[in-house]
Amino acid sequence: MLYWFFVRTLCPIARRRFNPTVEGLENIPRKGGAIIAANHLAVIDDALLPMTCPRMIHFMGKAEYFEGKGIKGRFKKWWFTSVGVFPVDRSGGSKSLGALNHAKEILEDGHLFGIHVEGTRSPDGRLYRGHTGAARLAFETGCPIIPTAIIGSRDLQKPGQVIPNKGKSKVIYGAPIPVERKDPQDVTHEELRELTDRVVRAIAQMSGQEYVDEYAQTVKARMKAEQEAQSAAVTPQSV
Repeated sequence: MLYWFFVRTLCPIARRRFNPTVEGLENIPRKGGAIIAANHLAVIDDALLPMTCPRMIHFMGKAEYFEGKGIKGRFKKWWFTSVGVFPVDRSGGSKSLGALNHAKEILEDGHLFGIHVEGTRSPDGRLYRGHTGAARLAFETGCPIIPTAIIGSRDLQKPGQVIPNKGKSKVIYGAPIPVERKDPQDVTHEELRELTDRVVRAIAQMSGQEYVDEYAQTVKARMKAEQEAQSAAVTPQSV
């Protein structure tokens, strides 16, 4: 209920600022579970998808959004929970398993689940190597994956920018990729990687982004280390 309240009350305001257009709505099934697998360029991507999709999309959100203290922390937790976001520990491995299991339940209940296949925002606007979580969910549920391209959001909201600029954006929902349900023990790493790469190639074709065969998190970590090294090099050393 609150999801649609926020969509219907806040979206008209956001539309005037983001001016989103949408293509491929016919590719979103009218009912049943499906995975919306999108690229990730800016924070506002998670507003553009609900603004353009006729069905509710459930998302993961980093656990820090749900762990804040005081009034602000409680408000953020309430807000994200109300709009269909649930927490995930992004450190990976067993810590992320609970969130994936919850996503699986959402899909099996016949809902849409949205995920940014790169795992984090692109550090430079290019499209990075996809993580296999969406593919694993597809195999374990038999739900189709809908490759989704978000275009223009980085121009509206640069990294670190809080209030987005006014401009144009676009969301393209691609043709669904059907996936046959399999026992988790029978799913191979090769199958997961092949399906993930297929999804990313579809996104790249729609978005026009240059593809980089490297995880975005790795690139961000390297960029941070380089910045810290440069900062240390110009900082006067105490005697």
